[in-house]
Amino acid sequence: MESLLSDKWDVKAKHSSSEALRRWRDLCRVVKNPKRRFRFTANLSKRDEAAAMRKTYQVMARSSPLDKHTLVKHLRTTFNEVVAVTGDGTNDAPALHEADIGLAMGIAGTEVAKESADVIIMDDNFSTIVTVAKWGRSVYVNIQKFVQFQLTVNIVALVVNFSSACLTGSAPLTAVQLLWVNMIMDTLGALALATEPPTEELMKKSPVGRKGNFISAVMWRNILGQSLYQFLVIWFLQAYGKTFFRLHGFSNSDLILNTIIFNTFVFCQLFNEVNSREMEKVNVLKGILNNYVFVSVLGSTVLFQIIIIEYLGTFANTTPLTLMQWLVCVFIGFLGMPIAVVLKLIPL
Repeated sequence: MESLLSDKWDVKAKHSSSEALRRWRDLCRVVKNPKRRFRFTANLSKRDEAAAMRKTYQVMARSSPLDKHTLVKHLRTTFNEVVAVTGDGTNDAPALHEADIGLAMGIAGTEVAKESADVIIMDDNFSTIVTVAKWGRSVYVNIQKFVQFQLTVNIVALVVNFSSACLTGSAPLTAVQLLWVNMIMDTLGALALATEPPTEELMKKSPVGRKGNFISAVMWRNILGQSLYQFLVIWFLQAYGKTFFRLHGFSNSDLILNTIIFNTFVFCQLFNEVNSREMEKVNVLKGILNNYVFVSVLGSTVLFQIIIIEYLGTFANTTPLTLMQWLVCVFIGFLGMPIAVVLKLIPL
């Protein structure tokens, strides 16, 4: 189990029991590993604390509650490590409370240990910690994906509406349209991206450091690249849309153009939602059909967008579009995918 945690998940395990000491000492007699250090402890003195907490020590035996607490404290403060502690007894409570993540046993654990812990392992199986780490990292990355998607939508909507209102006196996206975009961004976007299951490739990465930035450089690259593309496209439609779609002869040309801009903006977000499934990998379609929630959200969003454009014109301030106009809107949104590929090839 320690090999799995250390080699595969980049998690280092330290042991604090007599049984662990005997097991590791016998093992090192075979492999003759000079880097392994063993220590019997009995109420560490202040003078010995710093020496005992050296990273080369792997096992502590006959440890008092204070010893365990001291080990965890120094790993967190002196070495700036993110520490998880497992325990089931009352004497483990101080260490469980001091750790970043305390894991208590649900069956054999005492009530004091459970109250001091952050996570309770209901089956008392140590291997469950691997599952906890896997899903913890998955949740963290899924939140990053959602934030990346959300910031892109917000930046584009804010810049487009604000700049257009300042220069032309009117905004291309109405309040009702922005409410629909907000629903795509918040509710449906969260459902789609937060339900992505963990992958083995994700778990091969090193854990995020305590001082690591939540919005990484990779996220900023994707956000700014997609935002710039969408902003340029919408401004092109505002400036040359009537000429491009040959709308000058129509009495409601402004309404048609604003509908095209709104439709294009929505499809840009839909394809960017697909791009957000992977922040660094080029293949964003891998395993997409296995996530039924994502596919359902994507399909229902497209369906409601068609209904809004074609049948809810009075309510949403839109007008029905021709087939060619629909295809152009979808194509412009689709172009965000090859642009995302180019962005991901930029080294950071």
